[in-house]
Amino acid sequence: MNKYDPRIDALVMETRTSWDPSVGTLSDEDRRWVAKSIHEQPQLATHIAYERSHTGFIRSITVTLEDIQRLYLAR
Repeated sequence: MNKYDPRIDALVMETRTSWDPSVGTLSDEDRRWVAKSIHEQPQLATHIAYERSHTGFIRSITVTLEDIQRLYLAR
């Protein structure tokens, strides 16, 4: 699955963040803020995947430059 699903998202127990090359270089502080913010609003993510785990699901988001722009607009 490559889009936000609120039913599955309610069962997320773990999150993972990876970075698209379009993001470029960000400071550690900026990466922490973006990762925290995108997982608080996963519906804004372009690339989202859910993996089944023994306790629920793992949400994996690959952050793109467009995702960061949407986060700033949503503030």
